[in-house]
Amino acid sequence: MGVIIGIDPHKRSATIEVIDSTGRVLETGRYSTDTAGYGEMLRAGRKFDTRIWAVEGCNGVGRHLAHRLVHDGETVIDVPSKLSAQVRVFGTGNGRKTDLVDAYSVALAALHAPNLRRVTADPELIALGMLADRRDGLGHARTDTLNRIHRLLLELIPGGAKQFLSAPQARELIAPIHPTDTAIAIQLRLVTEQIEDLETIDRRIKTADKELRQLVTARGSTLMQLHGIGPSSEARLLDDAGDIHRFHNRDRFASWNGTAPLDASSGQQQRHRLSRAGNRKINRVLHIMAVVQLRHHTAGRIYYDTRKAGGKTSMEALRALKRRLSNVVYARMLADQRRREWADPGGQTGTTTDSSATELQPEPGPSDKPQPGPTTQANPRPPLRT
Repeated sequence: MGVIIGIDPHKRSATIEVIDSTGRVLETGRYSTDTAGYGEMLRAGRKFDTRIWAVEGCNGVGRHLAHRLVHDGETVIDVPSKLSAQVRVFGTGNGRKTDLVDAYSVALAALHAPNLRRVTADPELIALGMLADRRDGLGHARTDTLNRIHRLLLELIPGGAKQFLSAPQARELIAPIHPTDTAIAIQLRLVTEQIEDLETIDRRIKTADKELRQLVTARGSTLMQLHGIGPSSEARLLDDAGDIHRFHNRDRFASWNGTAPLDASSGQQQRHRLSRAGNRKINRVLHIMAVVQLRHHTAGRIYYDTRKAGGKTSMEALRALKRRLSNVVYARMLADQRRREWADPGGQTGTTTDSSATELQPEPGPSDKPQPGPTTQANPRPPLRT
């Protein structure tokens, strides 16, 4: 009988529940994530001939287990934490949360959800994801360091420094200052140390961007040709989206990244509301892309102004622009994927799309429509044998 093995992963342990196609629990277990514990868990799962491993949060704490299973030839699907939480809330346990309950919720969600992502272990994408995380961390560190510099300069210079400050500019500001007492001397030393830290972070950011640019270019991606996407954003899109063919169309892609509004109509009142769901990292990439386009005379700026002239508020026009940019990114990623497949003798052409990489002009149909009804999965997982 085909089974689904739900895994509730933690840093040093993993709890599993094995269920059949009716949801009946066949086996449970708790294992450590070291070599010995992982081996025991793998042997426990391989007792069942036809099996699918369902891991919660494969982009988070469950990543290390999911990738190990894939490397060992297992079929693994990613179950979002929100989906398993919904299953747990509507279960018979009154929302109680234990490792066993979580593992069962993950397995049950995988059993009934038709379009969950199958985890693949592409070394290039894994490398891009790690470098993108590192680049984001450097960006946060730079912001924190710059904030500390501003706070110290405010005590040394009347009115402080300008908002967008570089390390050389900060050095020029403190050069004429001479310590007249112990407090000022300490402040100068501290701000000098922070400026040195900022210079180090800037060098690391430059190196990280260069490495990311080389990797995404070698992969054949052309996303950086779109205004507002840099090497870090491109790496994030490639890693999180994976195989773009898994999205049936651009509307599914927009629903996944959270730019498609949710239908909130009731009776005769037809309205939509902002979606807080979806991949928030990709949503942030599209938000940055939209903001950058608004700062320059681009097709995105023209589209934004057109929507405002049509009666939209500033925020509504920005959301519509993000939705349209999602279409543009989807079309470009699809074109890049097709080009790689055509270049590979063993490749396959993918699905068609009605989006264009240059399409940023208003069209008769609403581009910011909500997610449509269920569709067939582009790459379905192997069926369970009953």
